[in-house]
Amino acid sequence: MAFPYLETVVGFMIVMYIFETYLDLRQLAAHKLLTLPRSLQGVISQEKFEKARAYSLDKSYFSFVHDFVTIVLDSAILWYGVLPWFWKVSGNFLVSIGLNAENEIIHTLGFLGGMMIWSQITDLPFSLYSTFVIEARHGFNKQTIWLYIRDLFKGILLAVVLGPPIISAMILIVQKGGPYLAIYLWGFMFALSLVMMTIYPILIAPLFNKFTPLPEGSLREKIEKLAASLKFPLKKLFVVDGSTRSSHSNCKKDEEIVAVIAHELGHWKLNHTMYTFIAMQILTFLQFGGYTLVRNSTDLFRSFGFDSQPVLIGLMIFQHIIIPVQHLVSFGLNLISRSFEFQADAFAKKLGYAGPLRAGLVKLQEENLSAMNTDPWYSAYHYSHPPLVERLSALDEVDADSKKEE
Repeated sequence: MAFPYLETVVGFMIVMYIFETYLDLRQLAAHKLLTLPRSLQGVISQEKFEKARAYSLDKSYFSFVHDFVTIVLDSAILWYGVLPWFWKVSGNFLVSIGLNAENEIIHTLGFLGGMMIWSQITDLPFSLYSTFVIEARHGFNKQTIWLYIRDLFKGILLAVVLGPPIISAMILIVQKGGPYLAIYLWGFMFALSLVMMTIYPILIAPLFNKFTPLPEGSLREKIEKLAASLKFPLKKLFVVDGSTRSSHSNCKKDEEIVAVIAHELGHWKLNHTMYTFIAMQILTFLQFGGYTLVRNSTDLFRSFGFDSQPVLIGLMIFQHIIIPVQHLVSFGLNLISRSFEFQADAFAKKLGYAGPLRAGLVKLQEENLSAMNTDPWYSAYHYSHPPLVERLSALDEVDADSKKEE
């Protein structure tokens, strides 16, 4: 008897939805609290707290609806065999317009094109409501509908330009990879990540935001002095202007900006960026290694309704069957990330930026109306950065330790 892959995957998806909804309900209860955490009383104004509370509640209610619709659609698509049906439909469509559906690359690109259209249609109402209702209601949205549409089409155009060569290369690698398939796939993704890190700030990011060189002045001098003291290879400094889309803000005072940069440079100095990159490469390699073990499993494909074994479909199915592992890995990475944040805060403190960093963190929390009350279970599971209360408390501990040493 074949293993019930489909039933197991859908069952786990529903179990995780129930678990995460429970965490969301706990966080909702935290949002409803009428008072600030004790450590933030006198630090955050009551006016900002009320606004942040209202914003958090709106986002929370919206999230309940969005998550419910998502789990219903995703489960139905798998359970009722929508993917294999659409694979056949896309093949028939390609034949009808004179293309060769027997060519796996052409068939895959046609399938992905249809899936992208479906994704845009189902996500658009939620995106519009989030941007033009919730964000606008709380004073953050600065986009016009035309700017929104322009950004939407820019994203689609990027997917159309970058997607086909990447997908085609991966299919060819799987078809020709042989026993070293996992190594070839990892090598390709490693090279691709380096290319994307290089071209993103130069070609892609400027399509959506305006980048201007930081002008000469005291702020630039302070940042350059800080970078030089840490031997950071600073080449260029830019100001990113996203004000045409959102009024979510960063720090504005020079000392607060420099303190936050000191925190970020702490990640570099303490090798957090390198450790994270290495960890992601190891996980990617293990993922491809696992894929090579199951990609020829006829039972696996048949469980999801496929008679053939297309490369892309195999990758999609594999992503579904390792969902339990992905959740555990994500939780572990969040733990590590929060630890890195505390270390970077302590690094900035040692450089003498405790006061400005504290002020900058509070200002960011206030101006962006971030959640003031957080449920410990929810934040432990979801947050890659510690809540403000924990970060300020950790800075206080660093202060206390410093005084003991003195």
